[in-house]
Amino acid sequence: MDNAPTARDLHAPVGIFDGGIGSFDMVRRIRAAFPLQDIIYLADRASFPYGELTEAQLLESVTRATAGLARLGAASVILASNAPSVTVLDALRPIAAVPVFGITPPIRAALDAVGPEDEIAVAGAQVMVDSAALARYIAVTAGDDAGRVHPVRADELIGLVESGAFLTPAAIASPIRTYVAALRTAYPRVTAVTLSSTHLPWLADAVRSAAPDLRLFDPADGVVAAFAPHATAGSGQLRCIATASTRHPLSEFQAMIDGLQLEFTPTLVEW
Repeated sequence: MDNAPTARDLHAPVGIFDGGIGSFDMVRRIRAAFPLQDIIYLADRASFPYGELTEAQLLESVTRATAGLARLGAASVILASNAPSVTVLDALRPIAAVPVFGITPPIRAALDAVGPEDEIAVAGAQVMVDSAALARYIAVTAGDDAGRVHPVRADELIGLVESGAFLTPAAIASPIRTYVAALRTAYPRVTAVTLSSTHLPWLADAVRSAAPDLRLFDPADGVVAAFAPHATAGSGQLRCIATASTRHPLSEFQAMIDGLQLEFTPTLVEW
């Protein structure tokens, strides 16, 4: 049973979730685009990190979270994580009680924005980067340009966000420079990167500082546009809930919130 307070007093809220703090970047984007939209923000810390889960485990996790948000009153849900959006969203949508929006790499937009000889990197969690689902997505989206698209693991960068290290710019400068240098060595023609984990936009300024010539593409842009027809005018309220585990207790997530100077307190839920 859920132990969260009801959100039935909100007006057709959208539920936004992933395994941690990464999805709050999507919350910020939705609030900026639709200031009156009511939001239920879920940090599913009990399932973190998504990058360590199999596709079957991912589907089980996001199905449980989506159903929980719907029971709390969410009229729609944004699965604000690239890995499950690419790998299991098609399986989730038919069994969800509400419309579900996913976030996927903006591969075509990046290809169209760079030169015809340039290449792009799709940076994300290992579970997505190594998946057959991403390979299919690249083939369909890029078509004849698929050879110019390189999936690259970015778990070490994602870890900089989930550990809270990104709150101290000096602590992340060196690992980001190292990552960019390795990327350039492996793929010297790469001139653009899709930030295909919702954690990575938190590092965008640091990446631009390390590599000002790299063009960065945020997958959230497409989600904001897709969600627009479902936006509703409530009172702009935000409710935060979180699951937890022994490995990732609620206090850990609260520390991240405090470090970002965000003025809300998550309510622990179990389902």
